Amino acid sequence: MEGILLEERPAPGVALLRLHRPAVLNALNLALRRRLAEAFTRLDADAEVRVIVLAGSERAFCAGADLQEYVDAGPIEIADRNMGALWDAIARCSKPVIAAVRGHALGGGCELAMHADILLAGEGARFGQPEVLIGLMPGGGATQRLVRAVGKFRAMRLLMSGEPFTAEAALQMGLASEVVPDAEVEVRAIQLAAQLAKGPQHALRFIKQAVIEGMNLPLQQGLEFERKCFQLLFATADKTEGIRARLAKKKG
Repeated sequence: MEGILLEERPAPGVALLRLHRPAVLNALNLALRRRLAEAFTRLDADAEVRVIVLAGSERAFCAGADLQEYVDAGPIEIADRNMGALWDAIARCSKPVIAAVRGHALGGGCELAMHADILLAGEGARFGQPEVLIGLMPGGGATQRLVRAVGKFRAMRLLMSGEPFTAEAALQMGLASEVVPDAEVEVRAIQLAAQLAKGPQHALRFIKQAVIEGMNLPLQQGLEFERKCFQLLFATADKTEGIRARLAKKKG
């Protein structure tokens, strides 16, 4: 797939989506947003794909929204773009999503990375939500996802100041899962994706569903949802095979 979004199959069961607008540091225009939504919807329905990796380039994962499409836009035009549905296509993906972040991940780019389940960052990666510096605010979920990731007080400072922060700071705050040398980010992401692709798919999906649903529920309801998912896994062959293999290993 050529153009603004490239698709690769670097390992069995793994699909890699690469943002490809190098002239504007992979900035998100409406066309790219639509391609991402289409790709996530299609890959989520593809039985051969078990894990999705989202990547950019060495200089930028994604530098944010393409401001050329914002400068003269009015509120009705923005509403008609229905960008909530485009973001939701990514958020509702039932399969594990890994973001491989190198370079800039700013504004919509940071929000895109936060849609992943696992965020791997290069040592030189730079994150931030600078929308306030141009008289706007995040519109792709940062006021909700960043707060859940790093807490109210850190999130408020980052959102209100628009200051960028490093990969190490992201790790310390709980935004990044792991920080590795820049040259190893995609290798590590593909390695981890391949590992997950070999794992029990029902369990992985239920883990993702329980975590995300639980973030929107009171604790007791979240625990009840987890128990239901746990119980359903007893209908899978993976459970029986996994336990028998573990018991046989212990006996050996």
